[in-house]
Amino acid sequence: MTAQEKDAVYGTEDVLISLCNSVTKVLSVATQSQLRYSGMVQRITKTCLKPDIGCFVLFDGGFSGLVVINFSAQAAMELYENYMLNMGMSRSELATTHTSDEVSNVMGELMNQIVGDFTGKVARELQTHITQNQPKMLALNKQVMLSVDTNLDKPEARRVTFYTSRNNIFYLELAMDRTEFIKLYDFEPQEAEDPDDLFAQADKPTTAAAAPANDSSEQDELLRSLGM
Repeated sequence: MTAQEKDAVYGTEDVLISLCNSVTKVLSVATQSQLRYSGMVQRITKTCLKPDIGCFVLFDGGFSGLVVINFSAQAAMELYENYMLNMGMSRSELATTHTSDEVSNVMGELMNQIVGDFTGKVARELQTHITQNQPKMLALNKQVMLSVDTNLDKPEARRVTFYTSRNNIFYLELAMDRTEFIKLYDFEPQEAEDPDDLFAQADKPTTAAAAPANDSSEQDELLRSLGM
């Protein structure tokens, strides 16, 4: 192994790229459509849940962080409809509004698959372990600031813009402790799990979906748990 390989350093942007690739891979397989993300990333100071559907997942272990995805109503409905149709549902059986519990359930399941793929790559490629909580979905009509950032020692936050096949937009935000992984010796990452196999394990589209938190009492309880 060369000195350059031995001194290879993986930082926040490398973790972010891995997460972005998990988003595009899982959603492309789930919806049988092409997604892409911007080649530019924004440095941000705070992560926010924003209308129309906000989803977040906390992770902890080798490093701590927060993943937020904010879907516009159009992007959420496009992904939901493509996923359900790909699973064999008829269009007449689909929900017609992004505020439907079914849409929140499906988007929560997709978020769960995304973060599951990401944590698997972290274990294979960075040789460390992180755990995730169950994704939380909120149908929102206003912006919500997540104070969970204050729990990070040296937080770094990034935002990336994603585009669906119909050019509907959604945003991914990552907040994590400032950290670097330095390669000490050469190793071969384990074989990645096929995302098709992940979806094949589900009995139906909403299996293991995150419970929606749409009524005011559930939202209040959730926000209190975030220290707000």
